[in-house]
Amino acid sequence: MHPPTQSEASESYLLIYTNPSTGATALKLPGELIDVLRYVAEHNRWRKLECINLIASENAMSPLAEAAYLTDMMHRYAEGKPRKRYYQGTKYVDEIEILVSKLMGELLEVQFVEPRPISGTIANATAFRVLAAPGEKAVIAPVQAGAHVSHTKFGTLGALGIEHIELPYDQENMNVDVDKAIKVIEEVRPRFVVLGGSVYLFPHPVKELAEAAHSVDAKLVYDAAHVLGLIVGKRWRNPLKHGADIITSSTHKTFPGPQGGLIATNSEDLYKKVSKAVFPLFVSNHHLHRLPATAVTAIEMKYFGEAYADQIIRNAKRLAEKLHEYGFKVLGEHLGFTQSHQVVVDIKNFGGGAKVAKLLEEANIIVNKNLLPYDPPDAIKDPSGIRIGVQEMTRYGMKESEMDVIAEFFKKVLVDGKKPEEVRKEVIEFRKNYTEVKYTFDADLNLFEALFRIPMIIDLRF
Repeated sequence: MHPPTQSEASESYLLIYTNPSTGATALKLPGELIDVLRYVAEHNRWRKLECINLIASENAMSPLAEAAYLTDMMHRYAEGKPRKRYYQGTKYVDEIEILVSKLMGELLEVQFVEPRPISGTIANATAFRVLAAPGEKAVIAPVQAGAHVSHTKFGTLGALGIEHIELPYDQENMNVDVDKAIKVIEEVRPRFVVLGGSVYLFPHPVKELAEAAHSVDAKLVYDAAHVLGLIVGKRWRNPLKHGADIITSSTHKTFPGPQGGLIATNSEDLYKKVSKAVFPLFVSNHHLHRLPATAVTAIEMKYFGEAYADQIIRNAKRLAEKLHEYGFKVLGEHLGFTQSHQVVVDIKNFGGGAKVAKLLEEANIIVNKNLLPYDPPDAIKDPSGIRIGVQEMTRYGMKESEMDVIAEFFKKVLVDGKKPEEVRKEVIEFRKNYTEVKYTFDADLNLFEALFRIPMIIDLRF
């Protein structure tokens, strides 16, 4: 077979695009292109309008941030530092990158921000590479306490040849065991200690372990990816104020920006080393189009971040309490269930994490299966738990009463045994009231010139 010629394609394939304002328009396009547009349209409709999205590592940008994201900058290169590039044509990119660093520095109350890492994992790789050489040692929060794979020998740390040593875990408090951890740090004398994680209900003991790390001339790295929005919203302690030497983070979880990363520190020496390592070791071009969207999100968080972070935590606590009330085994009951955006549930009695996550997806409730502190590592494909995050639905305006409704949906599917496809109808109807992003500025993009607008969800009919 050969690809259709332009004349064959125009005769053979037909797409109807329904524009709410102008009516239906017939477009003659190749079938493969129709498939691409259909997949995108169906995904957008499903996830943005019809699902309760509870993945703890995701969020939704505002229309303003999305408009700033889809720009000509996505086609451009800007290797090097602002105003010291290896390419011409970057004068506006430079100003945006400087502004992102300034805004994030203000939000984090930190002197130096490096925004070029394109993900949290790349931020971690850069920090780890600067702080230790192959064969040297790093002490990390235990996997049971939520350590991200990039912190471990199975991920970035191992790829860099740095030895992975875990801190002891306190099962009762669902956290690092402080006293035992201090002893490990003093005995091992690592080059650095890593705190923060991806299953993260309660703050790690930064102050105590930073003091121990500094006593053996080690640095403390804090992976703030999941809680960055809570930190800048002043509802989670700022690790830099408690002794952390460096923050690594992504920019798209509780901080509701585009996918990307950053590194922040008050040490000029560390900042210079990080900046020399991120390029050319880990990125060449750093996906420039995310920078304006990150700046827009930072400004939104400057004005609305405290209210947003506060409601996230209120919602997480309420959802945990309601699920517990319905008989679910929600972890951390004796500790108040959670202090973050996350809720973790032992779902083994309902068939395990893999089965439950799939059942909920069939009802348009999106969560992820997750290892629990007492699961063996080989249970990763079918762990005992699920991880829930409320930050995205909070951004769409949901509050405590809506968490009650969501908990009831869980009950209907898992306790009452109602067919997921029946609950899905209820979920879709429920979501109709929550399609507008909150905690942003009231700006009608239709008033902007076309250059500043982007198409959102297109309605395709076949």
